[in-house]
Amino acid sequence: MQIFTKVKEVQSYLTKFNTKSVGFVATMGALHDAHVSLIEKSKNQNDLTICSIFVNPKQFNKKEDLDNYPNDIETDINQLKKAKCDVVFIPSIEEMYPNVVTKQFDFGLLSKVMEAEHRPGHFNGVAVVIERFFEILNPTRAYFGEKDYQQLAVIRALVKEINSPVQIVGCPTYREKNGLAMSSRNKRLTLEEKELASEISKGLTYITKHKNTLSVQELKTYFTNKMLEQNKFEIEYIEIAEESTLKLIQNWEDSEKCIVFAAVNVNGVRLIDNMTINN
Repeated sequence: MQIFTKVKEVQSYLTKFNTKSVGFVATMGALHDAHVSLIEKSKNQNDLTICSIFVNPKQFNKKEDLDNYPNDIETDINQLKKAKCDVVFIPSIEEMYPNVVTKQFDFGLLSKVMEAEHRPGHFNGVAVVIERFFEILNPTRAYFGEKDYQQLAVIRALVKEINSPVQIVGCPTYREKNGLAMSSRNKRLTLEEKELASEISKGLTYITKHKNTLSVQELKTYFTNKMLEQNKFEIEYIEIAEESTLKLIQNWEDSEKCIVFAAVNVNGVRLIDNMTINN
């Protein structure tokens, strides 16, 4: 496995593979099985797989969240070696952003609801860093988990806006045995808190199964009450949105296919999850 920290070095290496397909997995480290699943999918579909580890300061709207983000680069590198990743790119902030970045993207509704509303500037930071990675690495395909579904939608919109040839591949949410969506933030939870946090996926599962008997508002209220039973939980939002546009819906008639989204703080650790609601 090749490890690079400089833009010019990784670009020089990748020139050898100009005629081959390159798969890209962007991470902020604190790797877990869901990240490994993205790498495995990339390896199955490409000649070369590259994984980045870069904690992007531009997508954190709270300094304490950035400061508390898990960081164990040695463990991450060992995991990538086990996954047989071909290349790891670990740039510094200076390498990624040699110049002042002032670019502002407008993704319409995607830039206004749910995560965008509760984390101002977050998706602009995501778009800035992904555009920069695409510029540096010029991958054939890029892989993103559906746990961050709104982020995936933003990246797909970014590709259209900048007219990028990169194919965006969405991959299913990976879950712990108790149903909790895998996340780097889970490392900040105790075992007891992880078990409590499984109530999030249980609540979302309940919503997906009761579309035909309860209204949108009744199910959102159910989820809210269920979460508030746990004194360590604080709900940021519970929303049901149209799958393709993420327009929030108030009635089932508003959308043929929709997704339920939630953001819940568990003892100060912010967790997000979503599930598709089938017709």
